[in-house]
Amino acid sequence: MIKFYNPLGKVCMTSAYFAELVGAAVQSCYGVSAMAAQGARDNVKTLVLGQNHPDQGVRVTEDQGRLVIDLHIKVIYGLNIAAIVSSITHKVKYAVEDATTLKVARINVYVDDIV
Repeated sequence: MIKFYNPLGKVCMTSAYFAELVGAAVQSCYGVSAMAAQGARDNVKTLVLGQNHPDQGVRVTEDQGRLVIDLHIKVIYGLNIAAIVSSITHKVKYAVEDATTLKVARINVYVDDIV
């Protein structure tokens, strides 16, 4: 749960909201094949909910009022990985800051597989 204050009061946003927002932005980027499971929690969710659930491969945390986003992705073979990662970071940062007015401290992109 991410909490922040604005002139109208306290605002709370769930991690699921951020994960769905970030996941949609990442999957629309060219070169991303899919989101990768990032541990036992994602593996169990994949078994229960199916191959691609909205928050698979996404972790959003707060650090001193700014967001830290961890992404685990699978990319398409033969494409420039640095260009894909650059595209993802720009798109995710814009999507999150535009939708929530919160600042993004950093985006960590982990390429787990090439398909």
